[in-house]
Amino acid sequence: MTTIQPLGDRLVVKPEVRDEVTSSGLVLPDTAKEKPMEGKVISVGPGRVLDSGERQDVELKEGQTVLFARYAGTEVKYNDTEYLIISEKDVLAIVEG
Repeated sequence: MTTIQPLGDRLVVKPEVRDEVTSSGLVLPDTAKEKPMEGKVISVGPGRVLDSGERQDVELKEGQTVLFARYAGTEVKYNDTEYLIISEKDVLAIVEG
């Protein structure tokens, strides 16, 4: 199985898909949908290299659900699945429970 392995302090996140229909039954076109801000961490990079040459590990782990900045990262489509590659600094919070 091929996986995407991010470099440095980057993460591969699978954004949570939002409902395409409003509570009143209206179907939203792609242009009206908000970009997702929540997703599941699929893969974690090894961490960034500090000026001292030491590596600072990434605090997040695979499988965690995170909230991230609305326009953060780069969208990537791989094996017909949409992913987002974001920097650890763009993660705002971890969703627990």
